[in-house]
Amino acid sequence: MLSDVTTPQDLDDRFRETLAALATPPQRRDPARPVTDDTTLTGARALDLFDAQATSRQLDLAGRWLRSFGEGFYTIGSAGHEGNAAVAAALRATDPALLHYRSGAFYCVRAAQADRPAPPERPEAERPEAEQPAAADGPVEADPAGTGDDSRPDAADPDEPTGGAGSVAARPLAPAYAEAARDVLRGMVASSLEPVAGGRHKVFGRADLAVVPTTSTIASHLPRAVGMGLAVERLRRLETSGRRDGVRVGSGGGAAQASWPPDAIVVCSFGDASVNHASATAAFNTAGWYDHTGLRIPVLFVCEDNGLGISVRSPRGWVETTLRSKPGVRYFAADGDDLVRAYEVATEAAAWVRRHRRPAVLHLSTVRLMGHAGADAETAYRSAGEIAADLDRDPLAGTARLLVGAGVATGEELLARYDEIGWQVRRIAEEVLDEPKLSAPAEVVAPLAPRRPVRVSRAVADAAARAAGPGAAARTEAFGGRPPELTGPLTLAQSINAALADGMLDHPQMAVFGEDVGVKGGVYGVTKGLRDRFGAARVFDTLLDETSILGLGLGAGLAGMLPVPEIQYLAYLHNAEDQVRGEAATMQFFSQGAFRNPMVVRVAGLAYQEGFGGHFHNDNSVAVLRDVPGLVIAVPARPDDAAPMLRTCLASAAVDGSVCVFLEPIALYHTRDLYADGDGEWLAHYAEPGAWTGGHVPIGRARVYGVGSAEDVTIITFGNGVPMSLRAAATLADEGIGTRVVDLRWLSPLPVADVIREAAATGRVLVVDETRRSGGVGEGVIAALVDAGYVGAARRVAGVDSFVPLGPAARHVLVSEEAITQGARTLLAR
Repeated sequence: MLSDVTTPQDLDDRFRETLAALATPPQRRDPARPVTDDTTLTGARALDLFDAQATSRQLDLAGRWLRSFGEGFYTIGSAGHEGNAAVAAALRATDPALLHYRSGAFYCVRAAQADRPAPPERPEAERPEAEQPAAADGPVEADPAGTGDDSRPDAADPDEPTGGAGSVAARPLAPAYAEAARDVLRGMVASSLEPVAGGRHKVFGRADLAVVPTTSTIASHLPRAVGMGLAVERLRRLETSGRRDGVRVGSGGGAAQASWPPDAIVVCSFGDASVNHASATAAFNTAGWYDHTGLRIPVLFVCEDNGLGISVRSPRGWVETTLRSKPGVRYFAADGDDLVRAYEVATEAAAWVRRHRRPAVLHLSTVRLMGHAGADAETAYRSAGEIAADLDRDPLAGTARLLVGAGVATGEELLARYDEIGWQVRRIAEEVLDEPKLSAPAEVVAPLAPRRPVRVSRAVADAAARAAGPGAAARTEAFGGRPPELTGPLTLAQSINAALADGMLDHPQMAVFGEDVGVKGGVYGVTKGLRDRFGAARVFDTLLDETSILGLGLGAGLAGMLPVPEIQYLAYLHNAEDQVRGEAATMQFFSQGAFRNPMVVRVAGLAYQEGFGGHFHNDNSVAVLRDVPGLVIAVPARPDDAAPMLRTCLASAAVDGSVCVFLEPIALYHTRDLYADGDGEWLAHYAEPGAWTGGHVPIGRARVYGVGSAEDVTIITFGNGVPMSLRAAATLADEGIGTRVVDLRWLSPLPVADVIREAAATGRVLVVDETRRSGGVGEGVIAALVDAGYVGAARRVAGVDSFVPLGPAARHVLVSEEAITQGARTLLAR
């Protein structure tokens, strides 16, 4: 008697009862033939998919078994979602896939596909009229169901069995399925031998399968998928024109070297509850927005709809209504419990996206069996009738009925097959139990953010050599005959602009994008002229959504580009922080460097703008960024620091796959003077390429200014604090006090060695922190000093724990020169 909860035993018992009740088919069908008259899915292929579904189911059961004695650490399974095997079968092994956590069957199929090349698509002229691509600027009507498509990967494999009593039960489990099972089980037990995350998390991912790991339980990976689609299409066009520039997936730094084919499409899956998440809304909106403009993005979204988000129901009809209403995104729907229909519709959807290079969504109805996870008591929010109804829709049982009804197998044979797979999965589970776990902090963080400063320095030197040598003529032409080193002293904004141009010249795969960066040249003119020099394909305006901007960067970086997105104001970054924290910074950590998303995010930020105030344009909060492991945060204060620091960030992204935030102080963009009006002391000459190597600024190295004797007090600061501290130091020098002003330049990683050395030189440290007292940069500096055993005097001058108000009121909450001067005097009076 089954209970009212779908426990592993319930599910297993019900499946066995179903197979036992299946009547023996009156005659056997050749597995090389389609299983029904209205499909191209052969019996042999359906048997393969049954194996994938059964492997996935047995993995779920094994996960619960491992958890029962404390050796399994992940119990969210795929039971009820095994219909996604049909989606995988409709795709190619070279289509990059970002999968949610109920993708066991998909992963098994992808593993089996990896060595089987897809048949070529028919030439355009040979396709029936219904298959011809629609005009780029016209409406696209649905292809009628069942239109022939020879690109479907469903042709019978000559090596597959072709019938005979008992042949089904005798079929060995495909080695690829066993390998996929081992991958998943290693993730469950946190084995350090797991091929992608190495025991850091349970993910579906492998570089050689083009499966990009994502740990998201919601839809935060969807914006990345849109960015990947945009980049895949751009690279396809470059390859078609013979100008791909050798860009490859994960190029450099030991990352995956396999490039995606020109006609690849991106697939990403998510649950029905996630359709409500802001990240999903952003992704659909961005895909549709670009489609509306005529820019093609080949992405297939797959919404696996089991009607529940843990315990919260999706209102009946809501998901379909939501997905159908997305402008520019073609809608397809299928029953995931029906293998034939799921396969046919998924094949149609994938072929449509591949052919038209446009976004689509496949709405796949599913069920959820065994609850959300091991600890989920479904009876708290579901009736016994609902649970029983879902058991009746078990997709694995549905595939078994299909095979028996088609005369491809008997219920007895399939049950034997199911048990054989179960035995092999359990055996693998027992084997991985004894595998090593991560055993030391250094081992855990090793792939987080590799730093190879010598290689980065060499990359800067190589860029200098190219700019001064073979690229000199192109560089002169790009700058209109007058390179920036010949134009006289520059402001911070002008120096960044010139460095961006030099970066674009040296990195053919680099792209600059964001709100207003193209035609307008940025709201502060920092990107002015770049679009005219490098074209709209490399410098372009985006829609107004920070999540989408960062998602485009994440996907583009993963596809082999070097993205430089701009977030218009620091306050706007907070709308999209998870794209940096949960998506960008985790990629190398959860793939052991097999996948990278190199990116340099330019952000205009910090306070002290005169005449244009208020919180959103004067945000001084960087705590959320400094809390992200592995993230590089650069804050240039001077023009002659900005260019070399930006070159370092670009080189680090290209060499190490780093994710860098280049935080530009708005108030210093156009500053020219330091001590008095007209002195021009905050301008600086742009270094010629021959001087780039000598002026290289490594990540995590500070700049030190000596004022007076520089023996009495050390001021440690950054950003706007640098000119204020230098002016305060000049005042102190008139009083006979010598000051060392240390510009951190890098907020993560902090230049700890420089800080300790300069603090020890005077024994008195004043930390000038323009962020806030709570959660500000100053806390990190003081903590670093304490950890290093510093025993001298120290105090802080920091911003008040407040948002920045409008107008003169801002002066009451921000650091002032007077406060710096008084702080130093107080420190000296101790």
